[in-house]
Amino acid sequence: MTLLITIIAAIIATVVWYANENRDTYKLGTLSLIFWGASLMWLMDFVAEYAELKADYFVQEFADILNDSLLGLAVVALGMIAWIVILLIKDPKGVFKKKFTKQ
Repeated sequence: MTLLITIIAAIIATVVWYANENRDTYKLGTLSLIFWGASLMWLMDFVAEYAELKADYFVQEFADILNDSLLGLAVVALGMIAWIVILLIKDPKGVFKKKFTKQ
């Protein structure tokens, strides 16, 4: 579920990046790369776990599925927080610069 949730977030971020004219202003490419990087990480985790468990990987209890789903949502939330921090540091619209500089 973690892989599925991060791939869905990566696809949504990529579509928003592609469709938005202000993609550079809002660092949407960075958001997309954050989610694609997380998806790649979870894909490698899936491959390693599948190599170990084989077909038993697909037989999971509900608690395991719920834990994986919550982890996936936490990864997406952390990616969004990282993107917001990047936006605040880069300050693409100059909001903080205007507010904290004397005129």
